[in-house]
Amino acid sequence: MTVPGAEYEELAHLDDLSTTGTAVSGHTNPADYAGTTHAGLPAPPRVPGVQIDGYFPSTSSTNTTHGWHHDAQFVIRLPEEWSGVLVVSGAPGVRTQYANDVAISDYVLSLGHAYAATDKGNTGVEFYTGSQRPGDAMVEWNERMTELTRAARETVEQHYGRPADEVIAAGISNGGYLVRWQLENHPELYTRGVDLEGTLWTADGPNPFMSLPPAIKGYEQQSPETIVAAGFDPASDFLWEYHYTIYWRLTQRIYTAELDPAYDGDEAEYDYAQRPAAHEALQRIALTGRIERPLVTIHGTYDCLLPIGANSDAYAELVRQAGRSELHTYQRVEAGNHLDGLVDAHPDRLVPLVPLLREAISTPS
Repeated sequence: MTVPGAEYEELAHLDDLSTTGTAVSGHTNPADYAGTTHAGLPAPPRVPGVQIDGYFPSTSSTNTTHGWHHDAQFVIRLPEEWSGVLVVSGAPGVRTQYANDVAISDYVLSLGHAYAATDKGNTGVEFYTGSQRPGDAMVEWNERMTELTRAARETVEQHYGRPADEVIAAGISNGGYLVRWQLENHPELYTRGVDLEGTLWTADGPNPFMSLPPAIKGYEQQSPETIVAAGFDPASDFLWEYHYTIYWRLTQRIYTAELDPAYDGDEAEYDYAQRPAAHEALQRIALTGRIERPLVTIHGTYDCLLPIGANSDAYAELVRQAGRSELHTYQRVEAGNHLDGLVDAHPDRLVPLVPLLREAISTPS
């Protein structure tokens, strides 16, 4: 069995494909999924099967997993007892291919589904290193998701002797963006999709460049009104210090480096309306709402990285304007935050979203 198009691959027969087993055998990286889920998720059952790790041809090397120093890494898991379903995912944030192992892989394997995930072709806070022109790295995200889906579909058919009955795209945050883009641009590869708090990139707005700088400025000037005006729920203010410290400046900085590298000012002073180069770069990765397969979108009202109004609310409106609302199921979750890991620190104030993601994956549209 080979993965079509792969430059390198390693196949292992494992007694347990879940994180319980792969964390011991070395076939996952627990640091990659740290903080993505809450402690209340049930322990995964043992699922024997085959795991394939490898990479597709790439000229960049931001992903150092396995000591390969090679991007476009992937993982494919094939349970012994197969349901006929394949779930394909891309990493959230700038993490690698194991980032969804607890949130998605453990669960779909327990259902007997095959699973495949990509690192999106570049990783880490310098994911943009290989870009020759603004937006290259993020264009590659979508190409790598398409590449893996095609390869995984063929690998599944090789392994089980029949094609998948259903192919589901599922992802979180930047991985949710990938789901939306795939259903808009390559619907022939999927039967449906599930998107948890996907990032909305549009050239005309909204996009993160329009919400993060005012949030940064509002926090630094001790102006909660400015943060609320940027789209953040005022009831989520207990999370703002954490997000300012960990995410807001870093996120603004790395995406500016990718999409508007000529900008050398302060993150809080970034004015997207005055940055035509960024508009041009965003045209290359923009979403339109023209989905061609059923999509479930889930987003929390306390999201302090991608505020719901400027992301999933706005995407739902794009879908409506495109005349595709009959394909879109949208769940707004009161008190859901971007990271389920924070539920453990605030169990009385936050609602976990990964259980809803799992439910949507298991429930046909």
